[in-house]
Amino acid sequence: MENKSSVTYFFLAGFSVSLEVQLFLFVVFLAIYLLTVTANVAIISLVRSDSRLHTPMYFLLSQLSFLEIWYTSTIVPKLLTNLAGWKYISLSGCLCQTYFYFSLGSTEFFLLAVMAVDRYLAICNPLRYTAIMNGQMCVLAASSCWSIAFFSVFFLVMLISQLKFCQPTIINHFFCDIPPLLRLSCTETFLEDIMVFFFACIIILTSLLLTVVSYVLIISTIFKIPSNKGRKKAFSTCASHFSVVSILYGTVIFIYVRPSVSCSMDANKVLGIFNTIVTPLLNPVIYCLRNKEVKMSLRKVMKTKSELAIAKIYNFKGH
Repeated sequence: MENKSSVTYFFLAGFSVSLEVQLFLFVVFLAIYLLTVTANVAIISLVRSDSRLHTPMYFLLSQLSFLEIWYTSTIVPKLLTNLAGWKYISLSGCLCQTYFYFSLGSTEFFLLAVMAVDRYLAICNPLRYTAIMNGQMCVLAASSCWSIAFFSVFFLVMLISQLKFCQPTIINHFFCDIPPLLRLSCTETFLEDIMVFFFACIIILTSLLLTVVSYVLIISTIFKIPSNKGRKKAFSTCASHFSVVSILYGTVIFIYVRPSVSCSMDANKVLGIFNTIVTPLLNPVIYCLRNKEVKMSLRKVMKTKSELAIAKIYNFKGH
């Protein structure tokens, strides 16, 4: 990505807090990051190891967990170095962070939409579900989410890379987000602002529309189920996904799907923390707490490991 500007580094302002608060935030964010990676790796391992979880829903869940690991890893390590005192990032590093952040974020929206369609097919068309959502279709759906997102964001970042940036190159954020990056341009950014706004609308609102339509059809079908037990079971299969969708879309729409003139950078920083650090941890927690099959699989794995540990101790003492 060739850039016309002579600027080679940006200064990430991060958080205007005392050194003690920065140290506290460093410890908190590092702990959350390690928990996030561990929890998502645990979900991927559970899905792979337990044959009862070899279904389309859990295949997509493992894809989401894999994505969350890389999504939070795009932001948190640089945030930690920022809190530790190194606040500079190269131009190429900034553009790469922007590219992967928005590519992975867009992939997540597409994946959540596919997961909503999967729940729609399972509840509203159960007789044809296994024929439609077979292994080949799951792989095709997941690969399409990844490829479309990474391909479309590439052109957006290419457009931004052609801008000429002015001194001082201070980004009022803790990562290379597009809105504060555009504010540093020496040239007119009307086209880029419009492109970013419409890109956000297309990616976020179209995937949200698909998700909402799926859930409207799901809810209408659930209310037609005669037994309370059947309705409760149907709702339980969607509760986790619906919770994750509500949290993610709520924060991202507030940040990106609005005119840039109304943006408050301080508010965006807080929402950015929630979106890039807290949400990737909430996703596996929500799915584990509200999903009986995941909890059963986790208990089975823990029981097996404890039995193996006891057997090793017994054998050791026997020798």
